[in-house]
Amino acid sequence: MLEIRNSVAVITGGAMGIGKEMARYWIRNGGKVVLGDVAEEELARTKAELEALGGEVATVVCNVTKEDDCARLADTAIEKFGQINLVAPFAGIIKDGLMLSPDRETGKVTRKMTLEQFQAVINVNLVGVFLTVRECAERMINHHCQGLICLISSTGSLGTAGQLNYSATKAAMSVMPKVITAEFFRRGLADKLRCVAIAPGYVATPLVKGMDQKALDKILGEVPIGRLIEPEEVVSLVGELYRNEAIAGEVFFIHGGLRLGSRG
Repeated sequence: MLEIRNSVAVITGGAMGIGKEMARYWIRNGGKVVLGDVAEEELARTKAELEALGGEVATVVCNVTKEDDCARLADTAIEKFGQINLVAPFAGIIKDGLMLSPDRETGKVTRKMTLEQFQAVINVNLVGVFLTVRECAERMINHHCQGLICLISSTGSLGTAGQLNYSATKAAMSVMPKVITAEFFRRGLADKLRCVAIAPGYVATPLVKGMDQKALDKILGEVPIGRLIEPEEVVSLVGELYRNEAIAGEVFFIHGGLRLGSRG
């Protein structure tokens, strides 16, 4: 079993949301964190909050779609703390919309998902994850680190209407642990470096909790446990996956029993 104490987590999207909660969890359990985010002011505030808990924290203003930024993020972890043990590429965006929206009266298409809507989500949620994982894993191998790469998929990977872009990236995230694990296995690394993914359902982030109440109630009506998943519950699962060295190559859903209907 791996110990979190004194281990180093590299977390993107670390200034807020699940990424920030992951950093707080890691610090509280005695680990050190390197946070990457494009939101410079939020990143500075999060760093101060974590240091107030007694944590060792390094931050990098990082656009995960840029190779140089991802390399700098990974290098910072090695330079500051000498190792990387958890890679949590949690940076992500949404730009929801139906692929095609016909007018109810004429039946003619009046709106469609733009290329920018599609490409922006692919760039951050998929290309950004690839670059973060590639750069961090390279340094983990070169510096003989042991640990876990934990991707963040979603129940959206099962197919959610209005999220063709987002669901496509999260479906890709669901297969990446198997591919990465197989590649590590081929090179004799799988006993040191593992890869998994977690797939949350509707999580109680400020964005979700701020939704229209009727829309939120409709969502909760589909969740068997009758509530949103707390960010603390998501990150505690990551912690257990990190500790248990027998777990590799799989996706772990944490959604309160949610099942998507035929309308997604």
